[in-house]
Amino acid sequence: MSADNLLQLAVQAELGWVPNLTAAHLGVTARDGVVTLTGHVGSYFEKNAAEAAVSRVAGVRAIAEEIEVKLSTDMKRTDDQIADAALKSLSWDVSVPHDKVTLKVEKGWVTLSGAVKWHFQKDAAADNCRRLYGVVGISNLITIASEVLPSKVHEKIMTALDRSWFDTAKITVSAEGGRVSLTGSVRNRHERQLAEDAAWSAPGVSEIEDNLVVA
Repeated sequence: MSADNLLQLAVQAELGWVPNLTAAHLGVTARDGVVTLTGHVGSYFEKNAAEAAVSRVAGVRAIAEEIEVKLSTDMKRTDDQIADAALKSLSWDVSVPHDKVTLKVEKGWVTLSGAVKWHFQKDAAADNCRRLYGVVGISNLITIASEVLPSKVHEKIMTALDRSWFDTAKITVSAEGGRVSLTGSVRNRHERQLAEDAAWSAPGVSEIEDNLVVA
């Protein structure tokens, strides 16, 4: 059996293992480490769960995600209902700064904007909307204010990577303002995601250019 076929089977198995995902309507192809997902799911939350599951599989170098969200009748909501639910959810989350995030909804697609200090706050805002009935997609346009020196960003990222048992000699981190670039190699896509997460955890990081190679 070819490496592509083995990777395809591994991805299908991982998708079938996710309890909050119905994988019966998903198609999987693999070629040279690039996995393509097709088909449809019943919610945006499932779509996100599918992509996260694939990223955990060893050998996956990139994901081409072409999944469509098809809402069942009981899942559909008007834009006004989605906006009202999203605003309430954001207001109850202590991770999201009060009055720093605004949103609009058009045909079930939520667009977030505003400015926060930390990347986890930006992620938290999107995560609140991801679980709502009627949401078919999210555009997270929230910006992050850079308030630290580039040298401090570099230091914090390298320290975090070292704590995660990375071979930091194989990873180079450069920072300019709030923009961080990662270069070098990792063993799998999961490690690549961990490296990104470590970079995002530094205060003031507003953009990451991930040039890490899975080798």
